[in-house]
Amino acid sequence: MKLLLAFVLGCIGSVAMANDQDTQTAQVTVEPYRYSQDLDIAHVVAISETPNVCDVVPVQMTYDDSKGNRHVMEYHVMGSGCTN
Repeated sequence: MKLLLAFVLGCIGSVAMANDQDTQTAQVTVEPYRYSQDLDIAHVVAISETPNVCDVVPVQMTYDDSKGNRHVMEYHVMGSGCTN
C-alpha cells in the first residue's frame, strides 16, 4: 500500500513540475538585440531557421544566462536565398 501511495505522489509531483516548466517558457518575452549590448549567454537552447530569401530577416535565439534564466533575443541576419 505504501508503494502505491509513493507512486501516486511521484506522478502528481512530476506533472506539477512539467506544468511549472511550461509556464516559465510561456512567460519569456522577446528582447530586441542592441548593438554593443553585453550578453550573458551560458547555453544556447535554440536558434530559429534563417528564411530562404535574399533580404535582411529577423531570427530568434533562445538561451539561458549564467543564473539559469531563459531569454529570447531577436536579431537580424541576411537571408540564405542570395546566390552571390
